[in-house]
Formats: sequence, C-alpha cells, structure tokens
Amino acid sequence: MPDQLTIDGDRAELAASAAALLSRTGHDGSAGEMQVLHRPRHSPYQVILAGVGAADEAGWRAAGAAVGGLLRRDAQPAAGPCLVAVPPQAGPAAVRGFAEGCWLAGYRFTAPGEPRPAADADRAHDRLPVVLLAHPPTGAAEQALRYARATAAATYLARDLTNMPSSVKNPAWFAEQVAAAAADRPGLTVSVRGPAELAAEGFGALLAVGGGSVAGPRLVEIDWSPPHAGRHVVLAGKGITFDTGGISIKPVDGMKLMRKDMGGAAAVVATAVAVADLALPVRLTVLVPLAENMVSGAAFRPGDVVRHYGGRTSETTNSDAEGRLVLADAISYAVSRFTPDYLVDLATLTGANAIALGRRTAALYSEDDDLAGALLDASVAAGEGAWRMPLHADYVEYLGSEIADLFSAPDRGAGSVVAALYLREFTGPLRDRWAHYDMSAPAWSDDDHAELTRGATGWGVRTLVRWLTALDPAA
Repeated sequence: MPDQLTIDGDRAELAASAAALLSRTGHDGSAGEMQVLHRPRHSPYQVILAGVGAADEAGWRAAGAAVGGLLRRDAQPAAGPCLVAVPPQAGPAAVRGFAEGCWLAGYRFTAPGEPRPAADADRAHDRLPVVLLAHPPTGAAEQALRYARATAAATYLARDLTNMPSSVKNPAWFAEQVAAAAADRPGLTVSVRGPAELAAEGFGALLAVGGGSVAGPRLVEIDWSPPHAGRHVVLAGKGITFDTGGISIKPVDGMKLMRKDMGGAAAVVATAVAVADLALPVRLTVLVPLAENMVSGAAFRPGDVVRHYGGRTSETTNSDAEGRLVLADAISYAVSRFTPDYLVDLATLTGANAIALGRRTAALYSEDDDLAGALLDASVAAGEGAWRMPLHADYVEYLGSEIADLFSAPDRGAGSVVAALYLREFTGPLRDRWAHYDMSAPAWSDDDHAELTRGATGWGVRTLVRWLTALDPAA
C-alpha cells in the first residue's frame, strides 16, 4: 500500500477547492455521500470526496461503496487506478470497511451467450477494481486488506453462481464449479453424490424434488479440516438451480427470478472458499443439496410421501415448498454423520420472509441465545441485515400428518416460522446448536444500493465469515 498521495500543485489550494465544493453542495459528511472535484490538467485530475459519517467500519464501507459504484459506472478511468487516502488514525477497520465496500460495489456480471464455466474464485479476484490505499503499511492494515479481499472475492463467486441463467446452471454444472473453486486450495476437498449414490444411501426427498428434471440431483460435500482446527461447524445451503414450483406450478412472474433459488447454496460454498483463503482454524463441513424442480410425468405430486435420509417421512402437500424437503435430507445426514458444535442452514425458503421483514433483512431462527446473538453480531459487523424470529411452540401442531411423520407445508399462515419449525424437526440432538436463515428476500436486489449491485447480493457470505473468524476455537 503506498504511504503518500502524489499531488500536482499546492496542497493548500487543493484543500481550499475541496472546502469550497463541500460548502457549495451542502456535503455534510454523511456516510456514503459523495462529491467529485474536477481538476483539468492537474494531478490528480479528479478528487472524490466521500463521507464516512461516524467514521466507524460501516461508515467507511459506505464511503468505499460510493467510490466503487463510481468506478463501476465509469469502467475504471483510463488515467489509472484510484488512489485513496485513509488516515493512519482510522485503523485497520477503516481499511477493511472501505476496501470491502469499494470492491463489492464494483461488481459486474455479464450473462454468457453460450454455456461456459462460471467465474471461479480466482477469476473473481482478477475482477476486483484496482484501488490503491494510501495508509501506513502496518501488519494490521495488511491483514485487514487481505480479509476484505477474501470476503469480496467470495461474494463475487456467490453472486456469479446465483446470477448465472438456469439454461447454463443445473445441479451437475454447479457441482463442477464447486470442484473447480476448491481445486487450487490445499486442504479444501469436495465429494459429489449423483442420483445413483443418492438412491443407494436413501436421500429420498432430494431424489423426489429432482425427479421431474432431465438434469438429475446432486449432493455436494465440502470439507475443510486444517491442522489444530478448533470447533466444527456444518453449513447447509438450499440449492434449487431452477424452481418452476413443480406440479404446484408458479405463475410466470413468480418464475422469472427462480435462478436465484440456490442463493443459500452459493453463499455456503463461497464461505468455504473464503475460509480456505484465510486459513481459518475451524473445521468446516458444507452440504449442498442440488436439484431442479421441474414439471414432467416424473415429477413428485402434492400429497406424495417422501422418505428422507435416516427414515423419517414427509407428506409433501405442495411441490412448490421443495426447498425444505432437500434441506431436511441434508440436515438429517449432518445429524447422522457428524457431531458438530454448530449447524447453520441458509435458504431462499419463503416469500413470507419479505412480507415480515422487507427486502434487505433475513429471518434468523435459533433456540440457542448465544448462537443467535453471535450470528446477529456478525451480521451487524458485516452490514448484512438479519432479525431473530420466534419459534412458536403452538405452531408445531400444524406439522401433523395422518399418513406421514410430518406435513411439509401447512397452509395455515406464519409461513417462514412454520418452515423453520419443520426443519427443526430434523435436527435431533443438534437442536440446541442449530440456526436457520430464511434469506429469500435479501438474496436479490432490484437496484444498486450501497455495496449491493442489481441482481444477486451474495447475502450471508460476509456474515458467516465474520462469525467463523470470531468463533471461540475451544472445543
């Protein structure tokens, strides 16, 4: 990181010009507020004045997002990279916040004209806007910049995977992208189960949901087990690569953005990549059940009974409530196969999430106050909205079925709460170490906003990496 700005001319003249511009425009230093001072035939020829508000990490992130958005719209000025002065007293949190905001707001996605590999994490690194920070090169600042680069690149990967059209993105393709992203990261291993393996091992719900598509389902398992790892965390992410609703078919407007129905899967995969890049001392297992929910003669029907991994059964009731079915298989497998310290799942699960909390906030469910508190703290630090929701015991009776162990999608209101209660039924002894995010709404942005760009947001990557970084390593 360079430690000084090169300024052509009198610094006092530059400061006076900047002060005059701020006075004229009414710029009050609010976080993310920005003005541009043009200086033809001078160096620098353009000075960006970005407010940082309270000058905490969130304020610096907002300032970075304002600059990154400008660089994206200007397609990185030909005169060279942007050089940013971060005062030494601002500290490493300012470096991390500014860099993360700038890189995230600089994201672009271009849909392919024909099938091709998605941008993997390494290509995402190459696409980060070039920004030079003028700040003393301390070890803490360098570490903050490394952290921001890893989380930004991982979020790019999650956005790329989610934005990819479903004409390219099916379960097999997604599994290939995971393997490609992990290939150059020593210690990150990937295994993939196809339809035959899923049938042999009893993943009945995942097979049912994926049965209507010519593109068969997959279960991806990622493992990160560094030497001297502390706590063991299992992350599971819903991976419906396209959702027609099945026989309970969606209206056309409801289908248009269903390429985003694997946003939870993209987030947990990208989290694993960031954890490996940062070499975090945590054991991490990531489970990604992948399927296309299509309409055909082989599609599962409302009223069918499916048998999950481990033997429990669900009356399906509504084929458009398929995400909880595939997640239940993954959760059941996690309970049977592992004894982790924590199990966290992410899913674009219900429209009720947006009705309750709006477009930028995920619903968080957990019976563990400490786990919920730590995840909410990480969410605040990362700048990703989440709100803890109740798990009302009175609603458990809605899950009763006369022909199966559980009724998967009762139509009795409280959709997000009841979906969480349904998933809880599969957590067994991990019930008091489990958390569920319903993040359908914040997984997508209809416009550019701060560090978000229109399209997939990669919601959850930054929160999970913050939480895993802060996790007490004691087993």
